[in-house]
Amino acid sequence: MTPIHLAIFWHQHQPYYPDDVSGETLMPWVRLHGTKDYYGMALHLKEVPEFRCTINLVPSLLLQIEQFVEGRQDRHLEVSRMPSDGLSQGDVSYLLDNFFMANADSMIRPFARYQELYLKRGFGVDGVENAIRRFSEKDLRDLQVWSNLTWMHELAFVNDPDLDEFRKKGRHWTEDEKHWLLDKQREILGKIIPLHKELALSGQIELTTTPFFHPILPLLWNKRSAHQAMPGCALPQNLDSYAEDAKVHLQRAVAYHEKLFGEKPVGMWPSEGSVSQDIVPAIADVGIKWIATDEEILAESTGGWVGRDGQGHIRNPELLFRPWKVEKDGKELQMVFRDHAMSDLVGFHYQRSDPRHAANDLLGRVEATGRAIEGKNGGKPPIVPVILDGENCWEYYPDGGVGFLRTLYQTAAKHPHIRPVRIRDHIERHPAHDRIHHLYAGSWISHNFAIWIGHHEDNTAWDRLHETREFLKAKTAAGGNEEQLRRAWDEMYIAEGSDWFWWYGDDHSSAQDALFDQLFRRHLLNVYTLLDEVPPGNLHQPISRGVRRIAHTQPTGFLPVKIDGRRTYFEWISAGKYVSGNERGTMTIVTEGLLGEVYFGFDRERLLLRIDTAKDAIDDLAGVEQLRLRFHEPNGYEVRVTGLNVRQPRAKLYQDDKPVAKAKVDVAVGPIFELSLRLADIDRKPHDPVHFAVEAMAKKNSLDRAPREGSIELRCPTEDFELVMWQA
Repeated sequence: MTPIHLAIFWHQHQPYYPDDVSGETLMPWVRLHGTKDYYGMALHLKEVPEFRCTINLVPSLLLQIEQFVEGRQDRHLEVSRMPSDGLSQGDVSYLLDNFFMANADSMIRPFARYQELYLKRGFGVDGVENAIRRFSEKDLRDLQVWSNLTWMHELAFVNDPDLDEFRKKGRHWTEDEKHWLLDKQREILGKIIPLHKELALSGQIELTTTPFFHPILPLLWNKRSAHQAMPGCALPQNLDSYAEDAKVHLQRAVAYHEKLFGEKPVGMWPSEGSVSQDIVPAIADVGIKWIATDEEILAESTGGWVGRDGQGHIRNPELLFRPWKVEKDGKELQMVFRDHAMSDLVGFHYQRSDPRHAANDLLGRVEATGRAIEGKNGGKPPIVPVILDGENCWEYYPDGGVGFLRTLYQTAAKHPHIRPVRIRDHIERHPAHDRIHHLYAGSWISHNFAIWIGHHEDNTAWDRLHETREFLKAKTAAGGNEEQLRRAWDEMYIAEGSDWFWWYGDDHSSAQDALFDQLFRRHLLNVYTLLDEVPPGNLHQPISRGVRRIAHTQPTGFLPVKIDGRRTYFEWISAGKYVSGNERGTMTIVTEGLLGEVYFGFDRERLLLRIDTAKDAIDDLAGVEQLRLRFHEPNGYEVRVTGLNVRQPRAKLYQDDKPVAKAKVDVAVGPIFELSLRLADIDRKPHDPVHFAVEAMAKKNSLDRAPREGSIELRCPTEDFELVMWQA
């Protein structure tokens, strides 16, 4: 069998958070992800020197890492360093609202003291004003510590016995001990860039880059390119090209990469995998030889020769798993295209599976891909690109991804049919011969630019940026202080980054939407401040309308449900509802899930659950070996449903993995899936919390989960439940 080249490609990125005019840095994510993911991912590779892969390091991230090593502070770090007995009420409020920013299931609950503080805070029950009274000086100091400690990679504790002992203490640290940890944090940040350089010089990894402040290059070049995938979408009022800015982002990225790592990059991940025919020459002009994007771009660029059928199987896979070349104006680039199904498994699904089984499942899929292509690729090894964020998914893995990555790297390095490769090595040995005649304009998300343009908020942001840029162009043409103009253009380039637009519109949402809006406008305001001019008033007005996506609705009345698997509209009219979507604001899943809509609610004795799939549930769930209804409140309970290919599946309630005697669970599947469970069987009384999630399992892997992150959160109804809801 021809060896299959597995091209793991980790994209590591943060937007440029600092305000270089005021000196403030309001967000801690470079520092926190630094001690966790950017450091830990490199340590994983050092453990398995035989493993090869590619890592993309965005310049705006690297620049901030350097700044933190040199002593930059962010607001979170400033509050962390304050003596816990000298905090103002404002500082304590900030602490209690911002120092639990971590995935509760994997980064808070596993640590008894952090979980104790989390429960004491009372999110969803109490405002910060009431919570303050419950926190002692020792509580506040322990919270300062845990909020930083939980963002350190597991391998850091393996490699540093002192750090491990520090964590084992668990509580009641002193001020000196707290500052020791924060100094250790800075020490770890100082290792990130040298460690990546060491891995690159050894030949184990290829380091690539991205345009400097992570802009969507095709939109800088030509906003009308959005119409190729979205012909009817609204565009900003001002459609001027910023092609010269795009070139600056490219040139500065390559120069900065060479300064840090001693050689120019030959590969590039265009921001958000965004490509178009127009930008090919500019990328080639800075010495880049290859770029990567998503499989759907290849599908659209080849008129559908590559694509997926209704079951998700790839048509003509030999065309996807090979390099292609694209040319414009005599300039050429090689291209590879990510398998987005395998990439999404790592990013969104494997976190809920046994790590060894998940890693072997991925390698099994890679091997199966090779077998499907065998004999169709002219004897050349296929290349299977698995490309995703190198930081954001690991906080959802119970062990930070250690078990999965260790198994993946060690097993792949020894696999008889799989060769982990750097992308540059594959392209140098097996360059593309197939040509894309016109590269489709789109991103790695749904082969379009919908996240960054088209929505009213996005378009308003583009117009504010344009107005500021026109002002800056006029000031530049008039001449003036060169240093002031240089700094003003830096602020403009920062504002062109994709991340500000990511949070506008209704695609993504987080608790910090307003802060992202503020930061975007602040960078534009800084252009005027640096040039001693009064900014227009509209830059002081928020662009974001503050409408956040609701994870799920609440029931509004008792449900008269008969468990029969039939669609009976009136039975569920008062139910709460969850629609499958993206709860993880920093990442987007592009593969469709199995569990489409979930309805839930109560009658006077039972919890009631309904699941709708794309078509008939009895057909869509036939491949599910087990459907699990997992409770986080009350913790330890779980309903397991098997035999989903028949109308009356089997269902049983467990508590701490032991069957609950005499528990009554009714279940039926037909056009829809329906289930009922007596509240008394899970020890729930009126007004008690009920938090749960539903998960579909097969072959020890998670196929889908609803909700994808967190829980559906309810309270058991009281007798006057319907009256209360009606009055509300």
